[in-house]
Amino acid sequence: MSETIDTTELGEKIVKVLKSIYDPEIPVDIYELGLIYDVFVNEDYDVKILMTLTTPNCPVAETLPLEVEEKVKSLDAVNSTEVEITFDPPWSQDLMSEEAKLELGML
Repeated sequence: MSETIDTTELGEKIVKVLKSIYDPEIPVDIYELGLIYDVFVNEDYDVKILMTLTTPNCPVAETLPLEVEEKVKSLDAVNSTEVEITFDPPWSQDLMSEEAKLELGML
């Protein structure tokens, strides 16, 4: 019997990794900040992450997606990782979690 990995469990591990990555200008992780729009995991454990940046000319536009890709790819169960950047819909403060808003004194 081959070992199978629960994709829900893998998804939770991916979210945990995403919560360890911070926007250098805002002291909140990229997941709570609302920069992650979707995470897809297929049956081959290939991961695709759809994310945005706070602005199109974000100073970490080159490095942040690479950091996301490398850290998610480092999970044992992950076969490959692709990060796609989109600005549709554009990021706004409404996408932030309550936790992030509280952290930034917005509540």
